[in-house]
Parts: sequence; C-alpha cells; structure tokens
Amino acid sequence: MSAENSITVDVVSDVVCPWCFIGQKRLDKAIAAVGFAVHVRWRPFQLDPTIPPAGMDRRQYMLGKFGSEERIREIHARIEPLGEAEGIHFAFGAIKVAANTLDAHRVIRWAGAAGEDVQNRLVRRLFQLNFEEGANIGDHAVLAKAAGEAGMDASVVETLLPTDADVEAVRNEIATASRMGITGVPCFLLEGKYAVMGAQDADTLADAIRQVAQAKARGELETAAG
Repeated sequence: MSAENSITVDVVSDVVCPWCFIGQKRLDKAIAAVGFAVHVRWRPFQLDPTIPPAGMDRRQYMLGKFGSEERIREIHARIEPLGEAEGIHFAFGAIKVAANTLDAHRVIRWAGAAGEDVQNRLVRRLFQLNFEEGANIGDHAVLAKAAGEAGMDASVVETLLPTDADVEAVRNEIATASRMGITGVPCFLLEGKYAVMGAQDADTLADAIRQVAQAKARGELETAAG
C-alpha cells in the first residue's frame, strides 16, 4: 500500500490502565502484521481524575475501589497471564502509589510535538515504569527522567511540569473524548472516524486497520464522514 494510503490511529489511553499496556503491545503486533505505514498518536484519558496530585497509597485506593484483597487478587490474576502473553511482566505488588496521571499526559502531549517516535518511546517507558518497575509516574523527577530517556530535553520538562502549561489543553482533550462517548480505555480511533474499543487481539486490530486503509484508498472515508 502506498504511503499516501497510510492511516492514523489515535489511541485514547491512560498510563495506569493495565489493559492499555496490553493494548499497546497488541497494536504493535497489528501494525507489524499489516505491512504498511500506520501513524500512532496517543490521546489522554484519566481513569480517576479525583486522585490527588501527590497520589494515594495504592493498596488503600484499590481496597476502596474493589472492596477486598481477594477481589484485587482475582483481578490481578486475570490480567497477569494476558500480560505475559504479550511480554509484559506485571508487578502489581511493587506499585505503591496510585498516581494522578494528568502530569504524565502533559509530558506525553509534549512528546507528541517532538515527534511520533519520541511519543511512542515515552508512552512505552511510562507503562514499563508503572507496571513493571513500580515507579510513581505522578512524580515529576520520574517523568522528567523518562522524557529524557525518550529523547526529550529533560531539563525543559522539569521546568514546565510545576507550571500550568497545557493543563487545560489536556483536560479539554479528555472532555472531548467523553463527548465522543468514550467511557473506557483503550480506544483506538482509526482515521478519526472508526472506533475499536478495548484491548482487542492483534488480529482484530490488524483487520480493522486494513479495512479502514482500504476504504480510505477507495475514497470512501469522505463519504462516510458526510
């Protein structure tokens, strides 16, 4: 398929969502399978914007949300093998802080301005930090270091984070997602018109990407939009 028929996938996601980490891995497989250019942009969503900026004790937060240690163990036990199948080593016990992800989404937004590859690297690193290393991704030092590892200027990120830069822009993007009917993540928006909800398997994502790319090549997306 020619370059002009490549498509864009906007991934509405939160970096503390384990299904979004799984979805990222499956999207990578899907893109490799289709064999043509797929441009990925990461869009913000907050599973819980009410978490204080400094975060909360994760154990207490999870107990408040799910009610019992047994229920929490059941949830983790269901997710862990799915992660292993995608090369993810979930270390839920290592996560001590339930982070507010607003600042993480600000940095992801800035990474997007630095380029698609930079943003993709940052998102992957934040998933790893939270789920595999138990880092607090609400911590500004953690975010600045991750930004530097992704190819950004860590000192600039460190300077911007304590300010209100792009706070409203991120909140507005989240509000837009809500208005579009997105109530859960991940959500994959293909060419801004077709949504694939949830951490679908790689084959399902690849099929959807192929179908939308073919429709675009036939000039049908403009008609669908109208």
